[in-house]
Order: sequence, then C-alpha cells, then structure tokens
Amino acid sequence: MMIFVTKFDGRKQPFLKSKIVKTCLRMHATYAQAKAVADKIEKEVYDGIPTQKILSMVFAYMKKFKPEIKYQIDLREAISLLRPKPDFEKFVGLLLESQGYSIEQNLIIPGKCVEHEIDVVARKGDETVYVEVKHHMNHHTYTGLDVFLEANSTFEDLKEGYKEKKHNINFTKALVVCNTKISEHAKTYADCKGIGYMGWKFPEQRGLESIIEEKKLYPITMLKSLDPKVEVRLGDYGIVLLKQIIELKLEELEKITKLPSNKVKKLLEETKKILYP
Repeated sequence: MMIFVTKFDGRKQPFLKSKIVKTCLRMHATYAQAKAVADKIEKEVYDGIPTQKILSMVFAYMKKFKPEIKYQIDLREAISLLRPKPDFEKFVGLLLESQGYSIEQNLIIPGKCVEHEIDVVARKGDETVYVEVKHHMNHHTYTGLDVFLEANSTFEDLKEGYKEKKHNINFTKALVVCNTKISEHAKTYADCKGIGYMGWKFPEQRGLESIIEEKKLYPITMLKSLDPKVEVRLGDYGIVLLKQIIELKLEELEKITKLPSNKVKKLLEETKKILYP
C-alpha cells in the first residue's frame, strides 16, 4: 500500500525514501548512513504523517552518525529566522559575492516615474543585475506572481530612467532571490519576461540551498544555542554567516556579542563543529 505524507499546506504526496536519502546526504552523511536512516524511517512512517515529523526523525537518527547535528537546526528554517532587513539582504549579497559578483546594497535610484529602493545591485562582466530580495518568515509558503510583477515593473522603470539620464546604471537583468519555493505561475511569468530567480530548490541544481551547501554559507541562525539578542547584535554588525564568526578574534566577538569569554568560546566551538564536522 502506498503511504502518503502531509505537507505543511495540507497537500498530500507519496512518501519517497529517496528524499530521505537526499536530505541525509545534504547533512554530510555517507550514502550507507543515509540509506540506514531512510530504512528506519520507512518502517515507522504511517499514512498522512506530517513532513515536519519526518524531518524531526531524520535529525534524531542522524545524531548517531553526526553528533554535531545536536548544535544545529534545519537550514531551511534557519534562513527563515533571519531578519528580512538587514540580515537576509546581507546574506543574499554575500551569496552573490561567492558567485563572483561585486555588489552594492540599499541604494535609492530614480526611475523614469518614481524613485526605487534597490536591495542589491550585482555586477559581473557585462552583467549589471537589479536584485529584488524577498524573505518569508514562513518558509513553507510560496513566492508568488506579485513579487515578479513588481520586480519587472521596477526593472522597466529603471531602464527608462537610464535612457532619460536620471541615473547612470545600465541594468541588463532583473533577479528575484527568495528563501522559499516559487509558484508555477510566477516561474512561467519570469521565464516569459526573462527575469532570473533563485529560491529554495529553484532553479534545479543551483537553488539557494545548493549554493549554501557548496560554499558553506550557513546562516548564524542555524546555531541552535544562539540567543536571539546575540543574533541581533551580530546582524547589526553585518555578521550573518557562521563563517564570519570564526573569522573574528575572541576579543572582537566578546565586544560585539556582549558575552563573557567562556560563552564566546562555546559559541566558536559549536560553530566550528557545524562548519567542519
């Protein structure tokens, strides 16, 4: 009998053991470890089981093979816990820099009709990209058509503004970066209009999660023990990646976080265990 799982939005889909294996591999399990976890979960799932319950089971079983997992939360949830401004925008900027772009952030640029607050301008070679950043606190939601309509409208006004010499940036492309999946309607429109997009598992093989894993651009919110007040202090200094934490000296971290030395050392220790398991 086929088992169905229940997604956050109530939709049902068949249980696929291969998805468990892929999740474990993203957590740096060996294939043998991933298969062992998937085999266990396959025996325990029941019809209608919530996907969130399955994810909890994955984390629980993976701790046997990867003890450092006890220090972290799910990547997708961690990204949703970043503050939309300035943290997620800073995060996106660093992600684009890892792909070879030079960036400017938080610019006010006049279009033909109105001024626009631009999250990110990214440049590489002949490309000058207007980047619209969209963050959802609920990572189960979809980024919809409205975001792409607005991005295209802004892009067109910026291009007209350049032609009329209201600014000197010759934008060649628009890109929407978000932390969720993208609706089919939105993707169809984006493909038609030539708008680039990067979201959770979109585009395939080069989605947000793929680049994060490849470059180890894990957000600070992935650290389970991180106090929300400390998270804000780090974000206010532009520190949104675990990589950035370990690049700082102990004294610098003490000053920024306002934590005593022993707690800062613990923070560094847990951060390193996630980055270098």
